[in-house]
Amino acid sequence: MVKEARPNWDNPIQFVLACVSYAVGLGNVWRFPYLCQMHGGGGFMIPYLIMLVLEGVPLFYLELAIGQKMSLGSIGAWSAISPYLGGVGLASVVTSLYLCLYYNIINAWSFWYLFHSFQSVLPWADCPINSNRTGPIEECEKATSTPYFFYRETLNISPNIEENGGIHTGQALCLVLAWLITYLFIVRGVKSTGKVVYFTATFPYVVLCIYLVRGVTLHGAINGVKYMFTPKMEQLADPTTWINAATQIFFSLGLGFGTLIAFASYNHYNNNFEQQAIIVSFINCGTSIFASIVTFAIYGFKATVNYENCLERIRLLLLNGFNLAEDSITIDNVFEWTEKLNTTFPEQFAELANQWEKCDLESELDTAVEGTGLAFIVYSEAIKNMPLPQLWSVLYFVMLLLLGMGSMLGNVTAIITPLRDFKIVSKMSNELLNGIVCVFCLLLGLGFTTTSGNYWFTMFNDYGANFSLLFIVLIEVITVSYIYGIKRFEKDIEDMIGHRPNWYWKIMWVVISPLLLITLFIVYIVKYIQGGTPTYQAWNKELGKAVVTEYPVFGQVFIALLLVSSVSCVPLTALYVFCKKRKHGNNDKRQRTISTVSA
Repeated sequence: MVKEARPNWDNPIQFVLACVSYAVGLGNVWRFPYLCQMHGGGGFMIPYLIMLVLEGVPLFYLELAIGQKMSLGSIGAWSAISPYLGGVGLASVVTSLYLCLYYNIINAWSFWYLFHSFQSVLPWADCPINSNRTGPIEECEKATSTPYFFYRETLNISPNIEENGGIHTGQALCLVLAWLITYLFIVRGVKSTGKVVYFTATFPYVVLCIYLVRGVTLHGAINGVKYMFTPKMEQLADPTTWINAATQIFFSLGLGFGTLIAFASYNHYNNNFEQQAIIVSFINCGTSIFASIVTFAIYGFKATVNYENCLERIRLLLLNGFNLAEDSITIDNVFEWTEKLNTTFPEQFAELANQWEKCDLESELDTAVEGTGLAFIVYSEAIKNMPLPQLWSVLYFVMLLLLGMGSMLGNVTAIITPLRDFKIVSKMSNELLNGIVCVFCLLLGLGFTTTSGNYWFTMFNDYGANFSLLFIVLIEVITVSYIYGIKRFEKDIEDMIGHRPNWYWKIMWVVISPLLLITLFIVYIVKYIQGGTPTYQAWNKELGKAVVTEYPVFGQVFIALLLVSSVSCVPLTALYVFCKKRKHGNNDKRQRTISTVSA
């Protein structure tokens, strides 16, 4: 490896914005609201904030300190601490590569929806007409228009992972566009990235503010906001709530990927990263809460519309079944009429009651939706019911794109920065090296645009990073605290920012954070073992919905490879260095013996 003069951020603001753009991503918009919904609304914020203090901020600080001190990417930084630890950085690069492969397909989907937003009628608003022109497509009627557009029009999804109908041309072109823009954003390395983050880090907040104003003024939005801030304190007794809070903090801040180390390596040596670590961590946390208010306002609107549509169906059945006047029953008094008619005409009412489903607003709000389902189905369904839906659709998918692209800048930097520390590529221009990485990821990522690509996307999303990141950061904090030495680390920090870290940071690094990470690591392994055969959601055309399906044998083998491929970099690299040193030692010993004999 070679350590050469590195470019720097033009100013500390660029570095902070780069970290914000990377850390504040799609998970803040779709993962955190889902966890709030699943774990007791506002009550989830208690363990979330506690885990931010005990785990998130200290580990964020640690990675920034390592990157700024070593002025190297993840591989070079950990190799500088000990040659045996170069595998930690290599594991981060492999994990970031997996993330890059599938993360940009989300941006491709956002482009697809954005382009389809410029139509007089949003294509997911209504079901398409069948080939006989006799009515809507039967599958769409079963699924409803919004899920149908996502699964059948956007993904052209196959029935299972074993069937592959080839590449979806439209999605492939959107993926090419996503990678082209990513390349343009990073083409000159930190110099171009530093300019781009002014936009990618700030404009999503403009859109969120616009959506907040629009969201809270929607009919029924208050139902969603109340639901979010009504804590179910009994959830705090559930260990899963605390585990999910710790995991969300961990992944939301982007720890373990090597991105923070890479970004910090471009800092000036005396940059005050301590303040920046605290600022970025709390901005990220605040954004999750802010985005959740927007999401729950939209979700309340959607739930209220569905609830009132349900009541309207009951109203019409009562009017027709009992030949009542049109204005005699309204949505507001449906329940009064059902009770009255049930008492007066019990037999006739019982026959009608079999034709409708139970209407319950709380049940609508309790329906937890995660990930792509929230981003591309729930939001899209709410948007189609808004006035001027095209405007809100464009704004929403532009925001998703900027959040996704901002994270992609960090993901690609986590790969390129360590590579540049190697002598073999150090002479390459930024344009060439960055282009090679982007084209390589694009070619591999085309697999996600096939008809079975969404199933592979789910596999990478579920198993490509979680296990390895827990392992990587656990090794990082143990290395700094017990191998490199906390006293030595303190002196490095003092040399950079002028003072040593206080007792809080040291207790977190030496005791609390390692214990939390070990607990999460064990829980993940236990859950994986107890979970049985891994499953995924396969689209069932006849039912018009996704159903739980077990992965075939080749899928289970691939999952195992994903789990161990990055983690194995740590012991394999250590073994390689050990064997190399032993070989050199034997050669040196042999050479000394030959010299002695010759003499």
